[in-house]
Amino acid sequence: MDKAQRQRGSIVLHKEEKDGVDYVRIEYAGNGAIPLLLAQDTGVEMTGKDSACMAAAVFKLSDFYDRYSPHAYIDYSQVYVRHPRPKREYTLPEGYLELLEQKRYSPSTIKTYRAYFSDFVEYHKGRNIDRLKVADINRYILYLVNEKKISVSQQNMRINAIKFYYEQVKGGKRQYYGGITRAKEYKTVPEVLSKNEIKRILDQLSNIKHHCMISLVYSAGLRRSELLNLTPKDINSEMMSVRIMGKGKKCRYSLLSPKLLEELRRYFREYRPKKWLFEGETPGEPYSASALVKVLKEAAQRAGIKHRVHVHMLRHSFATHLLEQGTDLHTIQELLGHNDIKTTAIYLHTSNAHKAKIPNPLDSLDDS
Repeated sequence: MDKAQRQRGSIVLHKEEKDGVDYVRIEYAGNGAIPLLLAQDTGVEMTGKDSACMAAAVFKLSDFYDRYSPHAYIDYSQVYVRHPRPKREYTLPEGYLELLEQKRYSPSTIKTYRAYFSDFVEYHKGRNIDRLKVADINRYILYLVNEKKISVSQQNMRINAIKFYYEQVKGGKRQYYGGITRAKEYKTVPEVLSKNEIKRILDQLSNIKHHCMISLVYSAGLRRSELLNLTPKDINSEMMSVRIMGKGKKCRYSLLSPKLLEELRRYFREYRPKKWLFEGETPGEPYSASALVKVLKEAAQRAGIKHRVHVHMLRHSFATHLLEQGTDLHTIQELLGHNDIKTTAIYLHTSNAHKAKIPNPLDSLDDS
């Protein structure tokens, strides 16, 4: 248990059986508010100086977490049961998945294309998809837009999955899809967190692995997938850089915080990851993307941040804060791995540094 965890308090939950009845044993430390709250809760029996128990039949993990997480770090790993999702059966024509892999599409793109094109095949079940016309495909896309209410980005991604089959697998001409109208996605200003908000979030992460992950996403401007694909060898302490394999298998280097390097060393000594820098419950398996989202979301809630917080906001915040510190756009472009400087220039809209220096016309009315 580290210093922050001792100050905040901790709770460890255990499964226990007594006289044929299942219980949840609650062990706590470090915060005087915890036993007071436990004593007030219906169904809780105080069993010792630092422990209590509750019948498993009335125990609800979500309710318990909401009540006690503001006061303590909660280790619920021994009572939480993860139910595996049933595997989906995909209907794909021969050669589709194989060509995606041969062309070295990213795992996330392969997963998306496989699901979306399988939907397309299922929708036209009983028909020969090689004989479908452009009008048939247009009707399918309109069905998704009007009935399934898919987003603009999903509409374009589904079109790409369809195009891949007819143009790449079947070798058709690119103009085959001339009749499909691409939806225009409105460009919005990226959502960013202030430095104070990021500090508050990090202060809520008493688990060293979680603290390292969120710190690294922010301090190096990583995408979620880029963080989860890191290996220990990608951390270069001599050059103080992080090696990142980004979109399209493009390699780049970003910043490594000296402060974070020391924490990463402590993390490595404690966890000893076998393959990936951050691994899940199974050694050698990468940390779950959904679990990372959950870690950040819960930390933001505990930090008292009311608006929605997502992982990509840390990357946006990294770029914005660099710009406010005086870093030039071309350097930020390299650190983020953008192909076009126009993509990086959008952070000019999120930075407040130059706006604060602009005199407000209201203040000069008396001078005229």
